[in-house]
Amino acid sequence: MDKKISIVDVANALNISKTTVSFVLNGRGKEKRISDALSNKVMAFIEEVGFKPNPIAKGLRTGKVNNISLVMDNIANPFFADVAKAIEERAYEQGFCVIYSTMKNLVGSKKLIEALRDNHADACIIAAPINVKGEVITALVKDKFPIIMFDHYLNGIDCNYVGIDNKSSAFNATRHLIDMGYKSVALITFANAETQIQDRIDGYNSALKEKKLKSHIKKVIATQNENQIMESLMKFFEKFDMINAVLFGSANLCKIGLKVIKRLGLAIPYDIAIITFDDCEFFEYYNTPITAIAQPVASIADNIFNLLLPVPKYIKNTITQKITLPAHLNIRESSKSLIIPVHRNI
Repeated sequence: MDKKISIVDVANALNISKTTVSFVLNGRGKEKRISDALSNKVMAFIEEVGFKPNPIAKGLRTGKVNNISLVMDNIANPFFADVAKAIEERAYEQGFCVIYSTMKNLVGSKKLIEALRDNHADACIIAAPINVKGEVITALVKDKFPIIMFDHYLNGIDCNYVGIDNKSSAFNATRHLIDMGYKSVALITFANAETQIQDRIDGYNSALKEKKLKSHIKKVIATQNENQIMESLMKFFEKFDMINAVLFGSANLCKIGLKVIKRLGLAIPYDIAIITFDDCEFFEYYNTPITAIAQPVASIADNIFNLLLPVPKYIKNTITQKITLPAHLNIRESSKSLIIPVHRNI
């Protein structure tokens, strides 16, 4: 195997100093009064021999490695997958690579902190579980490391954030169901204290309170498997058989809920109407298309990069921002007006 070419080899071959080569590679030729002719000679040579600077070594010299760490809980979630794709596209446009990682526990979180501190990334974009992210974000904020959260933020920590107006989104979705004639509306969501979940609960409750209707909230334990969640939802629908509409707090919960509804033999929307957060292609082409709240993925990614770039300025900037974007309710057949209520047997 041929020996990997180093910056010293380039310098020796051209009979110049390695410092000169370094200045040219880092775009500082004019600043250091290196002639255009010599700069062009260096660039032509490294292209000819296929020299590639060591990114870690370069990072140690410049304080920048052109990597962004993207940390999420579940890349299988359609919303997170769409955001990841949009962030990756914008990162490449800006000359950055994206490093994916997950934070399932504190051990993994501490390893992430160590990696970031060791100059493996210039910035970190985070949407992670509440049980592990607090310690990570607190440590990174203390180190003045450039981070930005999306989807949900952490109360009590001064950190940049981009997300949707979850309270208004849930209010508008619930109000739409009520306006369509559904007076017994349930909310099915996860049982944790993340800010976006609480905001959706608040929006749901506000819409019901406005119309003096009763609240029915089912909180599902996120760590349960699909069969356990299905069993829990079966019991919920059997206990509250008067429910004729449901707002699901996430796309994954809705997909499981649709299986339960089918198993119970309920017709959408005549027996039960459906709206879910986080629209995706699956809901548009379901046999009864599902009304869904679409988060503005492109706008979320754009705002994240507007905050993060350029990274050096971000590090010096002590002013944090929380950007809240509107979501759009895509109305489909699953929430059409209730004309003739159909009695059901469970």
